[in-house]
Amino acid sequence: MHTRVTGIVIEDGQILMLDQDTDGSRSWSLPGGKVENGETLEEALVREMREETGVDVEVGRLLYVCDHVKAHVVHITFEARRVGGQIGAVKEGADTRPIRQVAFVKLDDLPGLGFSDLFLKLCRDGFPGAGSYMGPKSAIGL
Repeated sequence: MHTRVTGIVIEDGQILMLDQDTDGSRSWSLPGGKVENGETLEEALVREMREETGVDVEVGRLLYVCDHVKAHVVHITFEARRVGGQIGAVKEGADTRPIRQVAFVKLDDLPGLGFSDLFLKLCRDGFPGAGSYMGPKSAIGL
């Protein structure tokens, strides 16, 4: 089992997303990745956000922890705030799956990109129950 961190950056009703191949049917996903040996969760998220989006972030509160049992992955997702960098200044080859686009996507457009109404509601409502273990990814609509 390995640990994956993801970051949720929401600004003006838009969420920072990546367009790249995923393990599922969606091509858009939250930025983040595997925690490397010797890294804290915060260090891993700052590094992954920089590599995948070009954005420098300050890590905020823990939003949720969930399992992707089939892939043997624990997902730990944090709120993050953009503090610098340039959107789209992606580090070439930083990800095994090429990143086609980095963009702020309107929250209202999430269902059309394959995200559930539950995930949209959580984003809009500021993740009530933040900091909780949520069980399988399906419990948060992913």
